[in-house]
This record gives sequence, C-alpha cells and structure tokens, in this order.
Amino acid sequence: MDNKVLVETSARHVHVTAEQVEILFGKGAKLTKKKDLSQPGQFASEQRVTVVGPRNSIPNVVILGPERPAAQVEVSMTDARMLGIAAPIRESGDIAGSPGCKLVGPCGEIELEEGVIVAKRHIHMTPEDAERIGVENGQIVSVKVNTPERSLIFGDVVVRVSPKFSLAMHIDTDESNAANAGGEVYGEIII
Repeated sequence: MDNKVLVETSARHVHVTAEQVEILFGKGAKLTKKKDLSQPGQFASEQRVTVVGPRNSIPNVVILGPERPAAQVEVSMTDARMLGIAAPIRESGDIAGSPGCKLVGPCGEIELEEGVIVAKRHIHMTPEDAERIGVENGQIVSVKVNTPERSLIFGDVVVRVSPKFSLAMHIDTDESNAANAGGEVYGEIII
C-alpha cells in the first residue's frame, strides 16, 4: 500500500467574496491569477491586502482565488498572536464564531465580524486516493515526515475527500518550520 503524500506549506492567506474584491480594489476589479496552486482551480492572485488586528498588522498578504461565498483569513498561530487575535484551529470554511479583523486594500477596507482561523492540518485527496489508502472523509490520521534533523509525526490530520482535490497535505508555516520541511517533502500516512 502506497501511503506517500506530498507535504506542502500553506502560508498566511485570505479568501474574499467578489463583492469584497471590488471594495478593496475598486469597482469592476476581479482577482487576477499570479500562479496556480496544487488544488485544481485554485490560484494565488496578484492582489494583496493588509490584515489588521488589535495589536499589529501584516502587510502584503496574498488573496487566493477564486472568490468564495464568505471571507476567511488563514494565519499561523504565531501570526495570530502577533496580530492579537485568539484564532481557533479549524477546518477551512468553519468560521462561525471565530474572531474577525480588518482587511485593507488600495481602494477600501472591510471589517470582518468573523473569519480568522488557524487552519487545521489536513490532507486533500480524491475518492480513489482514499480507497487506495484505506481512509474516509473526515477521518483523523497521523503523517510521519522524515526531514534532516527535524523528523516528526504530525497527529490530528483530517482527511478531506473530494473528486475536485489533488493528493497533498497542507501544514502552516509554524508546522513547516518545526519539521524543517523546506523544498519538496513527502510524508507517510499512518492510519
């Protein structure tokens, strides 16, 4: 059984609605693709915003496309502490009751009532991948990562299954630094 998975570092980023793009970047503005991401149809845009918290701000944060039905700000725990936001660890899209922040663009700003999270580490996979590996959507697994002088096992990794996904594990920058996971890194899914 091949339980190997590409481990990618997902740096801080923002998701916004089409309406919010126009507020931040001007009437008629749309997200423009800078580069494709590993998940089909997802991309890093040319657009950047400043994320403002009660204590500090982080400039130049990338917006990922395409636009979404609700705004979401994904930061590392280190970022959250620096911003002064008690961001919960959640799966992407689970923003109910999470803290908000301000997003500032060149043409306007938005006060988010909620949406700031630390993304729960997860593995994207297709139904075929899940069947081959022997896991189900929502299952919690561990992933062993062997790296120079910082090998570790990530626990509490949620499996996310969809025909729209491509096989890859996503960790944030804090987790990546803890594992010395620079460059192309693979992990072994432990069930």
